[in-house]
Amino acid sequence: MHIQHPTPGKEQIALLPEFARLGLDRVVLVSTAAQAQEAQIELCASKVWGFDTESKPTFVKEQVSDGPHIVQLSTLERAWVFQLHDPDCAAVVAQLLALPGFAKAGFGLGDDRKRIQSKLGVQAADVLDLNHVFRERGYRKDMGVKGAVAVLFDQRFIKSKKAATSNWAAPRLSDGQLVYAANDAYAAIRVYCALGLS
Repeated sequence: MHIQHPTPGKEQIALLPEFARLGLDRVVLVSTAAQAQEAQIELCASKVWGFDTESKPTFVKEQVSDGPHIVQLSTLERAWVFQLHDPDCAAVVAQLLALPGFAKAGFGLGDDRKRIQSKLGVQAADVLDLNHVFRERGYRKDMGVKGAVAVLFDQRFIKSKKAATSNWAAPRLSDGQLVYAANDAYAAIRVYCALGLS
């Protein structure tokens, strides 16, 4: 018989203290091949990365997204937000995602993986969807980052609706977009480590 663990609801989460997010001083925006190669060296010093992507939202029913427009990778120390406009930068991101032996942990990554294959032409290797880990441990179907942070840290993970639905394909990203994107990946690696997976 499977034990079902309760997960906190929105009202309960709203009462929790705030999760300490990465500030801009620990977020690196990467938009050129040279910056991507520097990021690659730093990332490869760690065997696990928090991972997420963002795509410009589509508001018309038949419209197909050409995302992802950015890819986020994070260690426990800092996060990198890669813009994919520059083909040489995108090629380095493709190499990073295809690297075996480096766990890439995040939430609800099925769609991200399909889009990466379509846009970057690679299969992301060693991707771990943390929702599956929670399901195996007796939590409800999709935990998501907010639920995971509440359960593991007794903290509230803040996600800005404005940033979530903003234009991720813009040539210049706002500070709010950078903090939002970086912390999705950062929270994922924090959760990965708290689950004792490393």
